[in-house]
Amino acid sequence: MARGQPRNRSQSSATAQAATATIRPRKRLGQHFLTDRRVLQRILAAASLSPADLVIEVGAGKGVLTRALASAAGKVIAVEIDEGLCAHLRRRLTACPNVEPVCGDILSLSPDDLLARVQASPPYVVVANLPYYIASAVLRHFLESAQPPARMIVMVQAEVGQSIAAPPGRMSLLSVSVQFYAQARVLFYVPPRAFHPPPKVRSAVIRLDVRPEPAVNVDDRDAFFRLVQAGFAAPRKQLRNALALGLSIDPASARSLLDSANIDASRRAQTLSLDEWGCLYRTWRDSGSPSGWE
Repeated sequence: MARGQPRNRSQSSATAQAATATIRPRKRLGQHFLTDRRVLQRILAAASLSPADLVIEVGAGKGVLTRALASAAGKVIAVEIDEGLCAHLRRRLTACPNVEPVCGDILSLSPDDLLARVQASPPYVVVANLPYYIASAVLRHFLESAQPPARMIVMVQAEVGQSIAAPPGRMSLLSVSVQFYAQARVLFYVPPRAFHPPPKVRSAVIRLDVRPEPAVNVDDRDAFFRLVQAGFAAPRKQLRNALALGLSIDPASARSLLDSANIDASRRAQTLSLDEWGCLYRTWRDSGSPSGWE
């Protein structure tokens, strides 16, 4: 809870809504404003912040979470794409000298650019309530950057959160793409009534602890992910058929590739672990395929 806010939860939530009642959510930007202070406090606790921490908040919105972050962290870079909300943030956060509002599209702002604005360097923490339609893109934006965060506390659609943290047997291309860079877990779920306006689906708050090195040792990350994407080209098919389709090779060659990697050709892509994807990639690479496959 931000300093100076009412202690009563219902009063606090009502105050937060009343203070910004004239700001209407923009459907085009997928805006759903968090109004439940209990959820806000759980997000803040999950971030495990100290006065030494630098936070990049994506989608600062009305600034309710921003103020709470400012009370716990040393510095907050609050990114918001909506120009009207940016103006509101600048007015509302004048009492928070450790907040740097930035008006812009996060996908057009590299972490390097943002850190340079406040003359800071890693480590940093990302906290975000992401519009569902850009969640995957924002995660990739940070995880694949030259200076990734130490951890990310992100609210996404519940099904997306479950997919990101899924174990072998229920993995997806998104699971592999995120877990390659970070350990992922779902912390808790958030009902629609916690937002204004309420979304049509549940949300999930996930925590990503970024690995010092990727989970799989590969010499060409782009080629590795091309292979993984090929494996998920037809996720309901057996892997030999999915790879044949995704790599544009015949099923016999796909089966031979899988046999060489000691992977049962009848399995499906969602059952493979990160280590198995790594083994399959190295087998594919040693066959000379990455350099010649378009």
